[in-house]
Amino acid sequence: MRSIWNGAISFGLVSIPIKLVNATENHSISFRQVHLADGGRVRYRKVCELDGEEVAAADIGKAYEDADGSMIPITDEDLGSLPLPTAKTIEIVAFVPADSIDPLQMDAAYYLSANGVPAAKPYTLLREALKRSRKVALAKYALRGRERLGMLRVVDDVIAMHGLLWPDEIRAPEGVAPEGDVAVRDAELDLADTLMNTLGEVDMDSLHDDYREAVEELIAAKASGETLQPAPPDKSGGKVIDLLAALESSVRAAQEARGEDEGGASDGEKARAPVAKVTALADRKPSGTTRKSSGAKPGGRASSGSGSGGGARKSAASSPKSSGAKKSTATADKGAAKKSASGGRSAAKKTTSKAAAAKKTAAAKKQSGTKTASRKRASA
Repeated sequence: MRSIWNGAISFGLVSIPIKLVNATENHSISFRQVHLADGGRVRYRKVCELDGEEVAAADIGKAYEDADGSMIPITDEDLGSLPLPTAKTIEIVAFVPADSIDPLQMDAAYYLSANGVPAAKPYTLLREALKRSRKVALAKYALRGRERLGMLRVVDDVIAMHGLLWPDEIRAPEGVAPEGDVAVRDAELDLADTLMNTLGEVDMDSLHDDYREAVEELIAAKASGETLQPAPPDKSGGKVIDLLAALESSVRAAQEARGEDEGGASDGEKARAPVAKVTALADRKPSGTTRKSSGAKPGGRASSGSGSGGGARKSAASSPKSSGAKKSTATADKGAAKKSASGGRSAAKKTTSKAAAAKKTAAAKKQSGTKTASRKRASA
């Protein structure tokens, strides 16, 4: 690989000659600007504002524009004569834990190559010292006309350097976070945890640029006179959806995509198991509550997400259902008994009425017979 900078690493009184090599490369597809009328290439030309003449690259220098618009010429010799110890040296200033570096500061990446046989021993010494300490080195260096901050770490058997932005170049995230208090339910967090565990880890080598491949296919098709079918529009964007339902669907889709199959269960059964469990918790929990590690309840009892507290809540949750079932059964039995008693009284009343009617009829017949006999005796 071609080096872009030659210098040395300053490690206390130790100097390690090195070459700086780009550790990354850009695979983006670049396009040219063309004239739509005839397809001719559109080029940019550098023209002097004073005489209107095109200027070659060899005749172009640097200048600083002052506040009044005047130009102050600055030559490479002027910059090279600056009293900077980092002009040709990567000066290590500290060794710090890797997690103390904010990823927002990360910039370009380079490999540091030992320059010559004498550099091999001190280069290896620094590499092994970084490995054993499990730290990274903070360094200052000058590149492309400015002093920069860098972080040295070990990648395989090579020392790599990441360019870092200066701390004052990181903007504060003001006005970026959602406004107001947003409540997140425990069930939603549980489903998010399930989705994260389902997605798991990934082999970084398996990731690739789908957009670049699609553009390459488009270019190849256009070059051969073919046309590609346009992709169907994405109808999911911009819609407000049920977050819990979206998480459930995501968990199922992730599990099916990974083709998990444990204990002979089908993909669908295994996908539904954790979702059904968390959904049941969601139905029991009130809306708008946020996750808390512990909290006091009336009566001095502390609630907890697991252990005896969880069991107490489960019993408390199932107790109303049991009481309700008993109450419903008692009510049903009481109603049946009342209905039975009412039916018995009604039957007894009907029997009494029939007996009274029969007795009345018999008395009437007896009285009628007595009167007939009296009339017969009187006529005789």
